[in-house]
Amino acid sequence: MSSSPVDPSERPLIGAHVDSTDPLAAGAASGAQAIQFFLADPQGWKAPIRHPQADAIRASELSIYIHAPYVLNVATLNNRIRIPSRKLLSQHAAAAAGVGAKGLIVHGGHLGSGDDPAVGFDNWRKTFARAKDESEHANGFPLPILIENTAGGTNAIARRFDRLAQLWDAIGEFGPGFCLDTCHAHAGGEELSGIVERVLAITGRIDLVHANDSRDAFDSGADRHANFGKGQIDPADIAGVCRLAGSDVIVETPGGPDGQAADIEYLRGALLSPAA
Repeated sequence: MSSSPVDPSERPLIGAHVDSTDPLAAGAASGAQAIQFFLADPQGWKAPIRHPQADAIRASELSIYIHAPYVLNVATLNNRIRIPSRKLLSQHAAAAAGVGAKGLIVHGGHLGSGDDPAVGFDNWRKTFARAKDESEHANGFPLPILIENTAGGTNAIARRFDRLAQLWDAIGEFGPGFCLDTCHAHAGGEELSGIVERVLAITGRIDLVHANDSRDAFDSGADRHANFGKGQIDPADIAGVCRLAGSDVIVETPGGPDGQAADIEYLRGALLSPAA
């Protein structure tokens, strides 16, 4: 991956996924210019409550992103999951807008082994269509919904990019955003070389990059993040994706503030230098 250095005034903001208890302090500890966090238990179905630091978060100079709970799956054919997922998505979108977030990141979801993926794509379309019918917002939600590519699942909606293209055929009219995760792409079987161009040809946009190394091998299906240089991806390739995407960047790497700070610093340096 090669390209020119990024002008410092035009560099993407680079930050980290942080603990939600005191996200501003956690972001400062890692030197983040952007922060991402959860507004509720990522494995639970409870609606988010107003964050006690909501006013300070909204007033901060950081770019704010909220990640929806992992349990949310609007694509599934299971009514007991899909219908609550739609409600939870709307609740988190409203709460994320309340803290001034630039986007709500949502996994593409998955289907049962024998389910027709076309139904999953249509369930996503219905999610946006219902939200638009019930809202004064042009696209149904008060902020961009950023659909993220995922690492595993043999019947996932957004693991392989042929599926991603079919999803966008179904929902593109609603103007969804996209979050590109480098670990998920690698583990999901999508080469990082040329990935930005391939995504843009499908979605027309990349709103956020999750810059993560992968603990596991290419096409392993394992969603296990690693710090740069500790996993299976060349750090220069991760930086190349960030450079070409031109969007804000969030590292979701282990090691707490120190580990994330090192990854953030690497990316900042890499984006100031010409790629090899």
